[in-house]
Formats: sequence, C-alpha cells, structure tokens
Amino acid sequence: MPLEEKKKSRLYALKPLTDRLPAVTRPEGHVQFRTKMFWVIAILVLYFVMTNIYIYGLDQANVIDFFSSLRAILAGAQGSLMHLGIGPIVTASIIMQLFAGAKIINLDLEDDEDKSVYQGTQKLLVIIMIFVEAIPQVYGFLTPAAPFVTRLNQPELFGLIPAGNGGSLAKLIIIAQLFAGSYLVFLMDEVVSKWGIGSGISLFIAGGVAQQIFTGTFNWEPSQTGSAVPAGTIPKTLYYLGNMPSAQLSQTGIEQIMVGQPNPLIALFGTIAIFFMVAYVESTRIELPLAHGLARGARGRYPIRLMYASNIPVILVAAVLANVSMFSLLFWQHPEWPLIGHQWWLGAYPSATDLRVTSGQIQQTTPIGGIAFYVSTINGVADWLLPLFNPIQYGVYLKGHAYWQVVIHLVTYLSIMVFGSVMFAKFWIMTTNMGPEDVAKQIESSGMQIPGFRRDPRILRRVLDRYIPVVAVISGAAVGALAAGADMIGTVGNASGTGVLLAVGILIQTYEAIGREQMMEMHPVLRQFFGANE
Repeated sequence: MPLEEKKKSRLYALKPLTDRLPAVTRPEGHVQFRTKMFWVIAILVLYFVMTNIYIYGLDQANVIDFFSSLRAILAGAQGSLMHLGIGPIVTASIIMQLFAGAKIINLDLEDDEDKSVYQGTQKLLVIIMIFVEAIPQVYGFLTPAAPFVTRLNQPELFGLIPAGNGGSLAKLIIIAQLFAGSYLVFLMDEVVSKWGIGSGISLFIAGGVAQQIFTGTFNWEPSQTGSAVPAGTIPKTLYYLGNMPSAQLSQTGIEQIMVGQPNPLIALFGTIAIFFMVAYVESTRIELPLAHGLARGARGRYPIRLMYASNIPVILVAAVLANVSMFSLLFWQHPEWPLIGHQWWLGAYPSATDLRVTSGQIQQTTPIGGIAFYVSTINGVADWLLPLFNPIQYGVYLKGHAYWQVVIHLVTYLSIMVFGSVMFAKFWIMTTNMGPEDVAKQIESSGMQIPGFRRDPRILRRVLDRYIPVVAVISGAAVGALAAGADMIGTVGNASGTGVLLAVGILIQTYEAIGREQMMEMHPVLRQFFGANE
C-alpha cells in the first residue's frame, strides 16, 4: 500500500481544494435528446446575452482591445462579461495537454480517479489563468469610468475602504466581474459537455463567428460617422450600384466594391470558398474494413478522417498568439520594466496620437514592429497583396514597412500556423486516446478485427501505425494552411479565416453529433457502441 501511495501524482495534494470548486454534476443515466437540445439552445442564448452585458463601471470609450483580430476565435465581446471569452479555458487546456503529453504529470487518464484529479487541476488552472489574463488587462487596457471612480472616492465606504482609493476599488470590481463572467463561461461549457451535445467552447466559437459573418454581410449601418455608405457587403454593393454614376463606377466604384474596406466583396467570396473547402476536407477519410471475430457476417468500417485532430490545433495556436499579443502590448506600455519594458524587438505599437490611429487606418493595438508584428494575424489581401499593385493608395496597410518585411511577416505567420498546428495535432492525439495503441484497444474491446489479420492488439496497432501518425501530421498541416489561407483572402465581418474554418468544422461536427443522438434515441442498443450513458 505505501508503494502505491508513492506512485500517485503530487496533484493529489490539490484534491481537497479542487473537489470544493463549483462544478456541474454529471447526469445519472441517459439524457433524452429533447433535454440535450434544450440545454444547447439555452446556453447559446445565455452566451449572446452575456456578450451584450457590459462591465459595470468601465469607460467603454477607452477600452483597448488587443484581441480584436482574435475575437472570433476567443468567442468574446469587447467590454462585456465575455471580454476574456474562452481564452483562460483554452490556455489552461494547452498547459495541461503539454504537461500530460510530456509526462510531466504522472496521471493515467484511463483511470477514473486520476482522470478526476486531472479535470480538477485543470479547473483550478482555469481560475488562475482568468486572473493572469484579467489583471494585466484591467491595469493596462481597461479604464474605469470617471463618474464611477468619483462615487467610490466618497468618505470611507462601509468603514472598510479608506477615502481616495476609488480607482483601486473600481479596478478590483472590474476584475471581479471579469472573473464571474469567465468562470460562468467555464460552467456553461460543462453544462453543454455533460447535459447537451458536443462542446460548449465549440458552440460559443460557432455562435460568435456566425454573428460576425451575418453582421458583416447584411449590416446597413454606415461604416464611418458622417458617411452614407453601409458597412455590410451586400448593402454597400447595392448602394454603390444605385448611387454612383456609371463613369465613376467603372473607375473607382468596382474597386471599392471588390477590395475596399470594410467587408469587400472578395471577402464574401473567400468566406463562401472556405465554407465549401472545409466541408470537402471534413468528408475526406480513410476507412479500414472491420469484421466481428465471433459473429460471422458482422462487418463495419473504422473511419480515419483527413481532419483527424479536428480544429483543436488551430484553437490552441490562436490562443498562444493571443497571449503573445497581450503580453507584448503590456510590455510596450511599461518602459519602467527592466529588460522587457518598451523593447521594440518584442513588439512595437503606435501611439494614440499617431496619424494612422487618429484617421482610423490602424488601431492602437496593431503591432508595427518586433516579434509581435511578425506573428500577428494577416487581415485579408489589404495587408499584403493590394500594396504590391497600388502602393500609393494602399501603402498605408504596409504600416511603414518595406515590402520585404511584409513578405517575411507572411511567411512567418504561415509557418507558425502550419507547424504549430502539426505540433498540437500530435500532442492532441497522444493525450486524448486517439493514438494507434488506444484506438487498437478500443477496436479490440468491441470484438472487431481487420479481415485477414489475427485478432491481436499488437498487429492491429502496427496497421494503425501506418495511418494515424501520418494522417495526424497531414491533418494539422491542412487545418493550419486552410486557416492561414483564409486569413490571407479575408472574411466578412472581420471573423478571420481561422474563425470561419472553425465555425464550419464545428457546424459539420455538431450536425453529425445530432444525427448520432437521434439514432441512439431510436435504437437504444447503439448507446453502448457510441459510449453513451445508459
């Protein structure tokens, strides 16, 4: 017995704490399909409500949102309770996946007790990451409203807070709201995972991207104050066609419709193209023939999809890049910090008085130099292609760089998306029971085998070794290249190519999951095959 205790992970010491954290209980027995759909719809509605509840006491006019280009992926909304989005959850998941994959934490995820400790530790890490992401933002980028601070500066609040500390108290209140919103998102994800269909994180990403695409396509509100040109792609196209003289339309109007920001027509075409490309890639698979070892005539197929690691690698890469953006901007705004404060090589940003910022050409959170610039997201053809053809009109999108620097930025971003996705795809299948050994055990335990081979897990594993590792690498590279390529073309609603890629993949997987749930509802015997609760 003492020997067994020594083998236990040190994370067991956190169990008394993690067991007391608020959590969603698992259902006892089978959950009806109607109940699952109810929870999915209810949580999705609650998500949209939270994106429209703004943080109390925040100066909405002075919010610096450095996650603006990653909003679709992080499923958040600037200045709302969803300001952090799923960032803390995904970051905590990355850390736990890396530690588990590198065998830094000694936990067997097939053992129920070890799996419970793993999930509890991840929950605690989510709480830590909420504060890690919230505190720098509140003290660097989220400014409390002046009237709110004035009210808190009244003489001794409840006899506890000394007068004159309204600013500090206001920041603590904003941090508390960010924590409440982010942890509620975590619980909502658990509700969908345990009581609904699919993943809450995926649901929030798809909902946010769908909202951005719809707004970017059909928004009839003007894109700029004092302008009559609508911001949406279709209303803008109809406006130019109906109000611009034919001579002017042929000279500048077509160019404005096709490539003019925001929401050019080429971005709508790119969004539609990405939709069909992802749908095609999702349906591409290798199918291994299987036969039951005892029931003669019982045959089946085990599908190995080209998108074997799904869209998870892109989410993880995007979360890493989001944290790089956050901390590089934080370092730039604090020159007093030794070694890392206001260092151009980490990331340089324009000042609030920069002409490009005041004219609305770029945002204050747009990196213009250093590592942060070279790893930042490509935002459509305006960032790299248009300045090559018309440097005079579109030269501002170069952000003061030479074109060779833009090329390096392009190559660097593509490389990070492709190779980063490959790396995370390999880690993902290693830590989620999707590797050759785990799949061989699953097939063998179901009584199935490959026709023409002995029923031996080692033989089955050797066969799967020919496919799964290779497909995992191809899957990661394909999903990374698709996401980066979509970013290069551009998308409507500033949803980003990665966001569209994720949304389409999520919708297809959700459709298939709903189909499986309906099948299990009609044929209860299939629940055991799919691993569902009885």
